[in-house]
Amino acid sequence: MGHLFNPKLVSVLKQGYSKHQFSKDVFAGIIVGIVALPLAIAFAVASGVSPEKGLVTAVIAGLIISVLGGSRVQIGGPTGAFIVIVFGIVQTYGLDGLMISTMLAGVFLIAFGLLRLGSLLKFIPHPLVVGFTSGIALVIFTTQIKDALGLEIANLPADFIPKWGSYFSEISSINPYAVGISLATILITIFSGKVTKKIPGSFIAIIVITALVQLLKLPVTTIETVFGEIPKTIQVNFPGIEWSNLANYIAPALTIALLGGIESLLSAVVADGMIGGNHRSNTELIAQGVANVVTPIFGGIPATGAIARTATNVKNGGRTPVAGVIHAITLLLIMLFFGQWAKLIPMSCLAGILIVVAYNMSEWRSFVSILKGSGFDILILLVTFFLTVLVDLTYAIQIGIALSALLFMKRMADVSHQTEMEVDSDILENYNDLPEGVGIYEISGPFFFASAKQYCSTLKSIGQKSKVLIIRMRHVPFIDSTGLHNLEAVIEDLHHSKTTVILSGVRPEVMKELEKNKLVDLLDPNMILPSFDLAVQKAKEQLSKI
Repeated sequence: MGHLFNPKLVSVLKQGYSKHQFSKDVFAGIIVGIVALPLAIAFAVASGVSPEKGLVTAVIAGLIISVLGGSRVQIGGPTGAFIVIVFGIVQTYGLDGLMISTMLAGVFLIAFGLLRLGSLLKFIPHPLVVGFTSGIALVIFTTQIKDALGLEIANLPADFIPKWGSYFSEISSINPYAVGISLATILITIFSGKVTKKIPGSFIAIIVITALVQLLKLPVTTIETVFGEIPKTIQVNFPGIEWSNLANYIAPALTIALLGGIESLLSAVVADGMIGGNHRSNTELIAQGVANVVTPIFGGIPATGAIARTATNVKNGGRTPVAGVIHAITLLLIMLFFGQWAKLIPMSCLAGILIVVAYNMSEWRSFVSILKGSGFDILILLVTFFLTVLVDLTYAIQIGIALSALLFMKRMADVSHQTEMEVDSDILENYNDLPEGVGIYEISGPFFFASAKQYCSTLKSIGQKSKVLIIRMRHVPFIDSTGLHNLEAVIEDLHHSKTTVILSGVRPEVMKELEKNKLVDLLDPNMILPSFDLAVQKAKEQLSKI
């Protein structure tokens, strides 16, 4: 059990914790707490629940994930990815249904960790992740149009197309003050970084816009108008469970668990790249599970690792889970002593913040890049995207995973019918005879979503110990967008480590994909060679220049 569940906080304290690092973690934690404040409120409101539920989630889940998690710098809390699924559950099953679904998702996440599925969740294809993330972003943007324009719509349809139909039918009720506030919020959020990077733009926007609305008494809806007073206390509540209906919550709970698991591990991987660390994926899943079991009891909503807040933590000097604990304490103090003022925040201001969030999570550059790739990846991307937007996120993830597996089998069947091409001969069977400083790794088989993580982890490990790394690709029949995405990240990391990368024996069909996705632009053309003996000669030339 110890190797399955080993919180990073325990490891950090055992290794020794200095006052200097504590001061850095305190500063980073306070900054992240301020960043999380407007986001927690906005995500809760967009999810169809009252704003304090977002704050409670950021406090309770944030604390648990930092104390029990497998990442040194992960910041947990409510995220934009959950807005669509939470809103749907609340509309269908009510708040009790949301609590049960979230707690059940927590149980699933704990089970994922205990069954060592942490590494398995990393195998989700890149087009699928981009597809549902971009779909969620579009749905979030769509849900905010009503408040951004100040439209007076009593019953807004839940589905995407009818929702836009309602917007167009009520376009005459636009509130120009709400539009102005939304635009001002977006501009402040985006451009405040040019003035100061220490205070988040969304926080500045909320303070400035709320003050102006109160001073000028502008006729716009506020949090108080919609939700009333914000409670200053955290209360304990247990849902009323009807065991006969428990099966209804399994599908939404599984969606929350998969989405939370994928996003938390993705955030942890991004953080590892920023600090040069290694997270413990199974420990992280168990911590996420415990957080989602406990948080609903205090009135919270689903939580996971938040990539933007985690990155903010790292950029401000946070290097241990203590920063995440400080972030939770900061939010708790704000909630207890300043929560009463949060009710004055205009809904159009929150809409502006969420529109920026939607843009940032849209991954439109990755979306466009995949559209330039193979037809298999494009199909997975578009099916997942349109199912997320037009049908349901649950179906999007399930069908996307099944489609990825089927298309992979089809791709392998096509490859097996192709004639064997001539590969370069291995003129140097004994790699020990190579010059010191040259590393070699041969990739055998398809470079696709199920193998990309493992290949790239090994490449990074070998490359960081070498001055020149030769990657042999003679036995790679095809590479998908997940493989391309991971290979690009590894090459960039190795370049930062001053390691020269040479590709050897790349097949024509694989070379087309590398060129189409501009991955060859990361390498000198002279570093892509048709045979291994030429690659060895090039490696020796590079060593002589060092």
